Amino acid sequence: MTARQAPPVIEATHLAFRWPGADHRLHFPDLSLQANDHLFLRGPSGSGKSTLLAMLAGLSLPESGELKFRGTTLSNISRRARDRLRADQLGVIFQQFNLVPYLSVIDNVTLPCRLSKPRAGRAVSSPAAEARYLLMALDVSEALWQRPVTRLSVGQQQRVACARALIGGPALVLADEPTSALDTDNRDRFLELLMSQCRVSGAALVFVSHDASLANAFDRRLDLGQTVKTETTA
Repeated sequence: MTARQAPPVIEATHLAFRWPGADHRLHFPDLSLQANDHLFLRGPSGSGKSTLLAMLAGLSLPESGELKFRGTTLSNISRRARDRLRADQLGVIFQQFNLVPYLSVIDNVTLPCRLSKPRAGRAVSSPAAEARYLLMALDVSEALWQRPVTRLSVGQQQRVACARALIGGPALVLADEPTSALDTDNRDRFLELLMSQCRVSGAALVFVSHDASLANAFDRRLDLGQTVKTETTA
């Protein structure tokens, strides 16, 4: 199959979701993301941002509708297969970073490659070499690479989390409010670095933020507060 014929990285149609015991169901807009698409996702609390991210990551399944990752319908495969797909193909930047405190900077970055052979195989030259490249590209000083991540500033930890998400060429990067703790200058620099590295690897990017001023940096924008429909089920 050629790149022109390749299925979208993510294709969602008629998605609906209801948490157990909830008296309402969320209906999401259709979505299709190709490689190198960058989507800015915003919306007020309760609009379904976290729910949509969980579905895109294969952590939750829709109640109805269809969600495909590179042509594979996620509800048609087992939980173990979804876990493996997530390890092999997804990079996630958590709002609180979720770095492993007892590991060094470089070991945090290479961790996804130790958990996924396909991801390690896609690393440029070697996981360690790609980790060094990403840390340099993201302006993390070599003097910090062997330090525990707990000894880094918030901004430095954020860039380490970004490098960890990007290593091994994931097809999809999910970034959940990654700039919320940063001042304007560091926020803008981080966003520029993240998007440039996604372009280098060809990853699709879903970036969640409440900060509407960031939207113009993205080629795709979606406001769940305006597009998600809520259906009462009680």
